Amino acid sequence: MRIALLQVNPTVGDLTGNARLILDALSAAGQSGAALAVTPELSLVGYLPRDLLLDGDFVRRSWDVLGDLARDAAGLPPVLVGLPEPNSSDEGRPLFNSAALLRGGRVDHRFRKALLPTYDVFDEDRYFEPFHGAQVLDIGGRRLGVSVCEDIWNDRDYWKRRRYHHDPIEELVVAGATAVVNLSASPFTVGKQQRREEMLGNMARRHAVPVVYVNQYGGNDDLVFDGRSCAFNAAGAPIARGRSFEADVVICDLDGGLPIAPPADVDAESEIWRALVLGTRDYVRKCGFSHVVLGLSGGIDSALTAAIAVEAVGAANVLGVLMPSPYSSRGSIDDAKQLAANLKIETMLLPIETPMRAFGETLHDAFAGRPAGVAEENIQARIRGVLLMALSNQRGAMLLTTGNKSELSVGYCTLYGDMSGGLAVIADVPKTMVYRVARWRNESIGRSEIPESSLTKAPSAELRPGQTDQDSLPPYAMLDDILQRHIERHQPAEEIIAAGFDAETVTRVLKLVRLAEFKRKQAAPGLKVTDRAFGTGWRMPIAKKET
Repeated sequence: MRIALLQVNPTVGDLTGNARLILDALSAAGQSGAALAVTPELSLVGYLPRDLLLDGDFVRRSWDVLGDLARDAAGLPPVLVGLPEPNSSDEGRPLFNSAALLRGGRVDHRFRKALLPTYDVFDEDRYFEPFHGAQVLDIGGRRLGVSVCEDIWNDRDYWKRRRYHHDPIEELVVAGATAVVNLSASPFTVGKQQRREEMLGNMARRHAVPVVYVNQYGGNDDLVFDGRSCAFNAAGAPIARGRSFEADVVICDLDGGLPIAPPADVDAESEIWRALVLGTRDYVRKCGFSHVVLGLSGGIDSALTAAIAVEAVGAANVLGVLMPSPYSSRGSIDDAKQLAANLKIETMLLPIETPMRAFGETLHDAFAGRPAGVAEENIQARIRGVLLMALSNQRGAMLLTTGNKSELSVGYCTLYGDMSGGLAVIADVPKTMVYRVARWRNESIGRSEIPESSLTKAPSAELRPGQTDQDSLPPYAMLDDILQRHIERHQPAEEIIAAGFDAETVTRVLKLVRLAEFKRKQAAPGLKVTDRAFGTGWRMPIAKKET
């Protein structure tokens, strides 16, 4: 039996556009002789639809569009399409997270999700009622067990601690399923694909049935989806795999597929680069923009962000703005100009000495008798933010912020200054990884697109004479290690100190993380690439007291 995995890039809310994507992919699948096609989870409405699901009219219209799609696909292979389904019961949540089978020009059958994640970026219990019981589809001489995304993530043999009390896949096999199909919208995080394939292969081998998994690709808000739809034979060996970060129609043969090699495109730097390019491209495009603007400081963060922007939207659609102050070094200005020349982007020079002087005169009496410090430094950042936002407004271009995760973690950033913008491209990339990705980019294209001096000089905000980041922060290698342990691995201070870190440094860093919460709540959306980002899945209180 041949199954087609329709790896599409839906836009949240674009019902007719998403239906066209599905129909086009289904037409390609029909030419391959597939007996069944499968779309990603909630593919007709886009994932994550969030509180659009509370709009009853939106849900009703999705079923109207589904009916149109069924009629348009009448001469094509049967297809499972993900969408929200109203719960007709007078109890429970108002919807099911469902897959509808379109066959013969009509909606033939419905299958519902059993396990509803409520961790990290997921909040499905807010909208959906869990389904209980095995759901099978007899088609093409096979008895297929149909599951949706999270339903496959609870294998008792794979996980040391299971999140749920029952395993829908085990129930499908007990009900006689001879293969398992899964519709997913599984967000990308670096290194996740190897874990996915290990888990799916283990599941197929344990139950001795083929497992077929389709994942969407593309960016929606802060989430990036990497595709990589795949299939495994009953021995647990991979027999098909979709492209990463691209559209694909993957044909898998449940009966005659030969084992293929493990995924080769899983280097962290390459994955992060491609995820950020795709996430930036889709965020800009799906928000209705075609051009972007960003500040160029000559530092590594703005250099990497600019390189990503050019790859995402094209050099002709990127404006880089140089805003030197009296404290900006000649080298930083030259590095910014060299980067712009390498990327072939338009630049604009807007020195900020004059507005700095105007602010100084206006605040002279208010600041009298107080030593110069952070307030004056932040004014510089806010002047730059005003200039960038003015250009964004005047040109109708999205402003990209350039801060990294290390800075955002400890509040080494300025509200309404360098944090101003519509998308924080590298907000989930630690500083040490910024360097790694930048070096990988240069090596991968065989030239120094990002100037070598931006990679080697000491990082500095240049808000006062001779300033470097390490005047205020621990060395980034140490800082990032502490932050990774605390933010992603949930280690308390005592455990981090026991690992060999200086107690005073750990205490100070964790305090900075707590104090910066109010800034993160006001930050632009940042593209998620790690297991725990400061976005949808980060739900810390701002006003709190620790005892």
